[in-house]
Amino acid sequence: MTDKIIKVLAHNGKIAITCINSSNLVEEARKIHDLSPVTTAAFGRLLTIAAIMGNEMKNKKDKLTIQIKGNGPIGTMLVTANNIPKVKGYVAEPHVDLPLNEFGKLDVGTAVGYEGYINVIKDIGLKEPYIGISPLVSGEIAEDFANYFVNSEQRQSAVALGVLVDKNGVKSAGGYLITPMPDATEEEIGKVEQAIFKAGAMSKMLDSNMTLEEIAKKVTGDENIEILEDNIVPEYKCDCSKEHMKDALVSIGKKDLEEILKEDGKLEAMCHFCNKKYIFTKEELEEMIANIDK
Repeated sequence: MTDKIIKVLAHNGKIAITCINSSNLVEEARKIHDLSPVTTAAFGRLLTIAAIMGNEMKNKKDKLTIQIKGNGPIGTMLVTANNIPKVKGYVAEPHVDLPLNEFGKLDVGTAVGYEGYINVIKDIGLKEPYIGISPLVSGEIAEDFANYFVNSEQRQSAVALGVLVDKNGVKSAGGYLITPMPDATEEEIGKVEQAIFKAGAMSKMLDSNMTLEEIAKKVTGDENIEILEDNIVPEYKCDCSKEHMKDALVSIGKKDLEEILKEDGKLEAMCHFCNKKYIFTKEELEEMIANIDK
């Protein structure tokens, strides 16, 4: 199944919902970073919500950065996204292995940690970027973002994120973000809450081959949804290049580059987001050092 985002209105335009299938995207991240099952689940959920939030931005040049820093063994997770959305990221400790939790599921909460914060930076072309910080409430990611939306963006939302992993990798991954419009009634919100409760886990719905349209109907309790967009394709994509890496290296300063040149005679740099390696030869380092003075 191809990864996709759909945007939908339910209950006569009173409820907005974005649904995403991010299975291929999360599997790509798993392979690039050689993630353990529990890290795949945690990082996959973060990539999924980042794709939804990135797509909410208006312009191609807009950039979203999300950092989760919990007190669990995974450490810091960082993801960036644009509005297409193309997402990329890295996790401090990719190989964390924990026993299953009391429900027999991957223990994402313990891996991420119950204490810490979400830090969201939206660079949308204004003088200063928007920065929102919200504490972690469970480390399970979806609940943490529902709390973030209330505290930092003043919007009541229902967030579901799921990643199903087996011995071969990612079986399914996806999520949804439901936001009531200002004119939504208590009755309409109550119907959605009941429907969400009955629907069950997002990853299970995807794994049973339900389409995003069927999922949107099920979690809103509305068979007459209005589809606004259904052709958005999220992907894991790194935009690194040797030129970008060179700019980053120049920023470490002449003295450090001279030290590297003297000790190693060359430099090997690796991109955190895609693990691609770039080799800078003795001649290239000499040229970089010479240009710093210009």
